[in-house]
Amino acid sequence: MEKVFLTIEEVIDSIRKILEQINKLNFDPEVVIGINRGGCIPSICISHYLNKPHEVLNIGFRDSYKKVDLVKIQDQLNQFKSALIIDDINDSGKTIGVIKDLCNNLKTNIHFAVLINNSESLSSVDYYGKMVNLKFKHYWYVFPWENWWNTNEK
Repeated sequence: MEKVFLTIEEVIDSIRKILEQINKLNFDPEVVIGINRGGCIPSICISHYLNKPHEVLNIGFRDSYKKVDLVKIQDQLNQFKSALIIDDINDSGKTIGVIKDLCNNLKTNIHFAVLINNSESLSSVDYYGKMVNLKFKHYWYVFPWENWWNTNEK
């Protein structure tokens, strides 16, 4: 699979686009939540900008060796009136889809943001920095925090 190495400038550009979309819709989340691991850095940036508390949601499927505790995640989300949940990429939509299913019975107003959104994903998001279509050619996006020690790999 071909790799696409994103620069920090591209990440910052995506974060700015997400913030523009949030401002346009006047969404004012009570908390910003990053999906561990890929969503942590962009969610911290956005939480600082919005001056909102930050939390981490542990729901990894790709790199996780632990079983996902769905009840714990529901309890975490249920304590807020509104939340912005951020991840690095919405590829297949599995992670976001699981969270959306968990939120069906919650009163929390949850919005989702990703740096890169696959138009072919099974789950939609509210905000994104860059739209891609991975239907015919699937790239592996490498974010700066995943490869900062090896800038010569490009």
